[in-house]
Amino acid sequence: MRRRISVDGPGLPDEVWDRYTRPGRWPEWSPQIRSVEYGAERVTPGTGGTVRGPAGLPVRFRILEVDPAGPRRSWSWTASAAGVRLTLHHTVEPTATGTRTGLLVDGPAAVVLGYLPVARWALRRLVR
Repeated sequence: MRRRISVDGPGLPDEVWDRYTRPGRWPEWSPQIRSVEYGAERVTPGTGGTVRGPAGLPVRFRILEVDPAGPRRSWSWTASAAGVRLTLHHTVEPTATGTRTGLLVDGPAAVVLGYLPVARWALRRLVR
């Protein structure tokens, strides 16, 4: 299943992009992430790491692509745990009043539908 959501907020696009592309900052705005193990400061294609959530469940991830240029910046990754894999594509673009961030999630229907409310909550925190 593939689903897309977007969230607008007053955050400045450069700050939103910085918080989005620095895994060490993910716990600041994403309440489902407790810690991130990643060997680089910024997301870089071909690299990977592990995110840990509230229950300590390790979710391994791999960065697929990053496009920091232009008004619509984007990056994508895969995340997998317990035999389930999601592909996520993120965008950040300026609006007249701040930033719009978009998320396209592709994976098993039950997981995608269960993840979207959590993702929307996190994205609201990202763009504020």
